[in-house]
Amino acid sequence: MSSALPWYPTWNLDVFFLTIIGIIGLARQIFGILTAYFGKSKTRAVGGGMIVGAIIIGFITYYLSDFVFKVSLVDDVILGALFYLIAAIIGLVIGLLIFLGAIMKT
Repeated sequence: MSSALPWYPTWNLDVFFLTIIGIIGLARQIFGILTAYFGKSKTRAVGGGMIVGAIIIGFITYYLSDFVFKVSLVDDVILGALFYLIAAIIGLVIGLLIFLGAIMKT
């Protein structure tokens, strides 16, 4: 288990690449579930394909992190992705509130 956290300077391009792949897989999983649930017949099949694609992306991320890049999947990739997603959501909310405040004043 790695003792480094995502905000320490031990991060490198490998971890960044794996984090991007992991976030793409997570987004694909969520959108696949929503597409399969709310869609009609052909759209449900597309949603199922997105879910299968997300599972494949998950296995690719696991393989790359353990055998190619030799980084910890949980400590470096998943924890980093979680921190960056939370930071992005906070930034989005702050930006949206500033935008709404600006258009409400005018």
